[in-house]
Amino acid sequence: MKAVGYRKSLPIDAPDALIDFETDKPEPRGRDIRVAVKAISANPVDYKVRKRAEPPAGETKILGFDAAGIVDAVGPDVSLFKPGDEVWYAGSIQRQGTNSEFHLVDERIVGHKPKTLSFAQSAALPLTSITAWELLFDRLGVAPGKSVDPRTLLIVGGAGGVGSILIQLARRLTGLTVIATASRPESRKWCLDLGAHHVVDHSKPMKDQIAALKVPPVALIAALTNTDQHFPALADIIAPQGKLGLIDDPASLNVNLLKGKAASLHWESMFTRSSCQTDDMIAQHNLLDDVASLIDNGVLRTTLDKVLGKINATNLKQAHTLLEGGRSTGKLVLEGW
Repeated sequence: MKAVGYRKSLPIDAPDALIDFETDKPEPRGRDIRVAVKAISANPVDYKVRKRAEPPAGETKILGFDAAGIVDAVGPDVSLFKPGDEVWYAGSIQRQGTNSEFHLVDERIVGHKPKTLSFAQSAALPLTSITAWELLFDRLGVAPGKSVDPRTLLIVGGAGGVGSILIQLARRLTGLTVIATASRPESRKWCLDLGAHHVVDHSKPMKDQIAALKVPPVALIAALTNTDQHFPALADIIAPQGKLGLIDDPASLNVNLLKGKAASLHWESMFTRSSCQTDDMIAQHNLLDDVASLIDNGVLRTTLDKVLGKINATNLKQAHTLLEGGRSTGKLVLEGW
């Protein structure tokens, strides 16, 4: 089968940063399903792994987590899917990735693809949907329901992949007041189009901008990007007894800044359930089916921004370059072989 991978951790402009190669088609065992991959999307975790995790000498590591495709074969213990089913998922960080024609994944972290979306539109969503859902409902403890919620949620980095889903979930499934941050006119418009009540500029002091909006207390903060840079300001903004959730990789945080307000810090990593084989691992299957239903019912929409072409090393290098530059809006997708 065709695949895209890397043998050394190299800058993305190096000729061999990502390479096209061929490898054996994997065979499913246990609860694995084998998926014929039709479309994938690129995420910041892809380039972070490429930079930090060099494979052993002589091996080629396949990147990629988001995928949409068709079940090609199933392991003997599979009960949720059958060959021919259209699926979407975000994979495991401990296994070979989705940048390959065929891919093995545990059925417990796979959902049925939305019926109303194409493979490309679907591939944009799994990793960010899981992350946003778990952050909002599991980590920050918000209860879904449209009753009035006298709190404000601040989403730092609202135009990115996770922010684009989080805005929609918070706006359509809760009664929270939603403020997103964005620093460019096009990203500001993106956040407003997705449903944010307000947008503030994170490149300028945020506290005064928020105060001018006369919104309920900022009891919840989703710090999605540059958390180490923004953390002192966020600790100043957060309401007493508030909750701050983050997903990025700050080098260090002075958590003492939260003590006076008895505010709490929450990490979200959508790979935790699959990496640790938690008892509730199947929650991601259920979550993806729920998100698919919300999409098919017109509650949520895809966050696809651009389809960069077929799945190959050249196009994936373009995706990594755009993501490393930190100025992409929505999701970058590749489709077909």
